[in-house]
Amino acid sequence: MRTVLGGMAAMLALTLTAAAQTVVPREQPLVIKSVAGADLYKFYCSTCHGADAKGHPAATPQQPAAPDLTTLARRNGGVFPRAHVIDVVRNGAGSPASHGPTGMPVWGAIFRGLEPDVTRTAIRIENLVDYLQSRQEHEVHLGR
Repeated sequence: MRTVLGGMAAMLALTLTAAAQTVVPREQPLVIKSVAGADLYKFYCSTCHGADAKGHPAATPQQPAAPDLTTLARRNGGVFPRAHVIDVVRNGAGSPASHGPTGMPVWGAIFRGLEPDVTRTAIRIENLVDYLQSRQEHEVHLGR
């Protein structure tokens, strides 16, 4: 009986040792070190707006379609609406100065919560908006 119990104890010890040494993959980090606009867009925005920033159709009736972010200037008379985009990123699509669906996260609050450095949060938002501005479609006018 002692041999059986001793053997079971040894097996249990080996199992616990093996379990303690098992490497569990870490979850995706919530904050990235880079403050480059392209990196921020890819990490935080591309899931909904697409890698090309052209948006996605609504997946369900409860989830509004993500808009095409490459046409912001065209939809604003050819001028990139920088202040509006900053407001939407900082305060969400449902902020008083913005229009549209409220399904978008409030990135200003999220960035501050992940990394409470106010200056770094402002830099992230500015760089993200600069990146979006750089992605605007440019209309080509052919003269005749």
